[in-house]
Amino acid sequence: MSVQPLIYAIIFVAMFFMVEGIYLAFFGKSVRLESKVNRRLQLLQSGENAEEVMETLRKEREQHRSSGIPLLAPLSAKAAKANIAFSPVALIGVMVMVAIASFVALTLFTSTGIQLRIGISVAMGYGAVYTWLRGKANKRMSLFEEQLPDAVELIVRSLRVGHPFSSAVSSVAQEMPDPLGTEFGMLADESTYGMDVNESLEKMAERIDVQDLRFLAVAVKIQSQSGGNLAEILEGLAKVIRSRFKLFRRVRAITAEAKWSGWFLSVFPLAALVLINVMQPGYYDDVQTTPVFVPAAIVVAIFLIVNVIFMRIMVNIKV
Repeated sequence: MSVQPLIYAIIFVAMFFMVEGIYLAFFGKSVRLESKVNRRLQLLQSGENAEEVMETLRKEREQHRSSGIPLLAPLSAKAAKANIAFSPVALIGVMVMVAIASFVALTLFTSTGIQLRIGISVAMGYGAVYTWLRGKANKRMSLFEEQLPDAVELIVRSLRVGHPFSSAVSSVAQEMPDPLGTEFGMLADESTYGMDVNESLEKMAERIDVQDLRFLAVAVKIQSQSGGNLAEILEGLAKVIRSRFKLFRRVRAITAEAKWSGWFLSVFPLAALVLINVMQPGYYDDVQTTPVFVPAAIVVAIFLIVNVIFMRIMVNIKV
């Protein structure tokens, strides 16, 4: 073994940032969740009318769900949750570009054979895009869950001063940043152009797959069918959502040490193996030819996998 595994890791990290750079180069700050003005309002300010903006956002929202490209099947769920503006074909193009860049980097910085280089390049292209999509999806869902209690409370305040529910949703679309601001903006636009607000809210809850949003959709639907004070219902729901969010944070804090301990115990043997071979390449030469070396290595690998599984089970607390 040599320093090549470390070079592979550096190249993979570089490819990951390359995907982010390509995305920002095409779509700029309008797709960044850190922006205080949500993407829908930015598109409206750029001069497009409300109907064009709604169609643009709807196309971005639905394109990965109706993708017929088999290669994108494992990525479609992540791309849909992340609401990536890239089309499925563009995502394939990005993977190809990253794979080519990986091949060039491997050719320049390693002495790997041509066949292995091709295989590693394809794996890096696919893996970098998948890792990037997973990070985008997790970040977007976390932000949505964090913003939802504030949005429900804003709806409650609007209802208490006499505004209808559709106007309350529009105020959320105006005041909240992404990702929630754009999603509720699309909800308001669809309601404006004739879609039933309950139906639109249910579809949004199914698409985003956040449990608290399902509670909101059910509460609004029940109130529209049976009547009652919607402001009081949503006020109680906001308190429940905020309490659940605080409980999630507490559980995450309690299990943080165990998670890091599990990762350290899993990664440390591999990191030690790489460092030993980098600092002293011939360290294992005397034992590699013994008949027990391969079985022992297999046993160690099995124990590492079992360790990761059990540590994951121990810290995966259902709330």
